[in-house]
Amino acid sequence: MPRRKATPIRSDMGWSTADRISVKGLDLPSEILGHLSLGDMAWLEIKGVRPTPAESRIFNALLCTLVEHGMTPFALVTRLTYLGAPESLQAAVAAGLSGLGTTFAGTAEGSARMLQAVLGTRQAPKACDDLPAAARQIVADHRARRASIPGIGHPVHKPVDPRTPRLFEIARETGFYGRHIELMSLVQQEAERASGKVLPLNATGAMGAILCELDIDWRLARGIAVMGRAVGLVGHIAEELRNPIAKEIYERVEDEASAHARPDVD
Repeated sequence: MPRRKATPIRSDMGWSTADRISVKGLDLPSEILGHLSLGDMAWLEIKGVRPTPAESRIFNALLCTLVEHGMTPFALVTRLTYLGAPESLQAAVAAGLSGLGTTFAGTAEGSARMLQAVLGTRQAPKACDDLPAAARQIVADHRARRASIPGIGHPVHKPVDPRTPRLFEIARETGFYGRHIELMSLVQQEAERASGKVLPLNATGAMGAILCELDIDWRLARGIAVMGRAVGLVGHIAEELRNPIAKEIYERVEDEASAHARPDVD
């Protein structure tokens, strides 16, 4: 049986020669270095083109949103992993990033997926003439399944997550405030009405909605959170070098957690 001719393998991300490095058609030394910020470079990698000034402003704001949020579980994981393996900074950061999920920082993916299921993307929109009705249906579906609504609620920031109104303000200023953000806001209002609880629209919900406005596939949304949080975790290691606390955390937890089992402790 004749072998079917294989489709050529190709990538347009970048290529190198002895004296040149090209990234998405741009010369790295002369057209990127010193010209693009890290956020602009991320946009280039994801979208394949340089961002406009408006795109640069809102996208860089999104990347900065989740860089730091204090002594979170993933910051602790990074610090403790670095304590055990200081020769492997990348493993410590990777360990921390593994904690981005449906409870902490990863719900931008869930909110973007929820919104795109109803409205599609800018390039492939879905018809939806009644956003309030769509919001009611989303909330009803989640309540029927006893599932949390991605991007809604926060254990600390109540009644408002201070990051959300600022992100939406920047979205308005840059021309990226549209139907995805409107639907996300209506979902938050309906969730509060249906539950009788204070349920703020959190930063990851805002991010998911704005990423939809930027026409970024929901499957990449968690990657935006990963980019930002990786910077923050390197920052935690930098502080650990200046002011080590991981060993103290480990020793105190070990001491307190096992105290009940030791015969010499009352």
